[in-house]
Amino acid sequence: MFMRLQCMIMSVFFSLFVFSGLAYAESELLPVPNTVTMIDLGADACIPCKMMAPILVKLRSEYEGKAAIVFIDVWKNPTEANKFGIKLIPTQIFYDKTGKEITRHEGFMSEEDIKKQLDTLLN
Repeated sequence: MFMRLQCMIMSVFFSLFVFSGLAYAESELLPVPNTVTMIDLGADACIPCKMMAPILVKLRSEYEGKAAIVFIDVWKNPTEANKFGIKLIPTQIFYDKTGKEITRHEGFMSEEDIKKQLDTLLN
């Protein structure tokens, strides 16, 4: 029981850490190996990014164990913008399980459109 609780706490901590983009040292591990991955590069203070935040939280839960959904705040982590070659925020980058970039989208992206892209990559 203690081990399960400890794993749950670590999972929540890791999820919050990844989603917040705070000192995102693990970005070299992106895209997540052997996992369909969506990286949303934005900023906590960006209006379209704020609109997407609850969508990303919902989809992270819905796709848990199937796909990785990661948010990186490029204002807090400016080197990440250059690393991923983004020109504006938000930018969503989708990778297949092999880590190959399949597509990217600039600007607000609806829940429905994100789900379509993720489902296409998962099938």
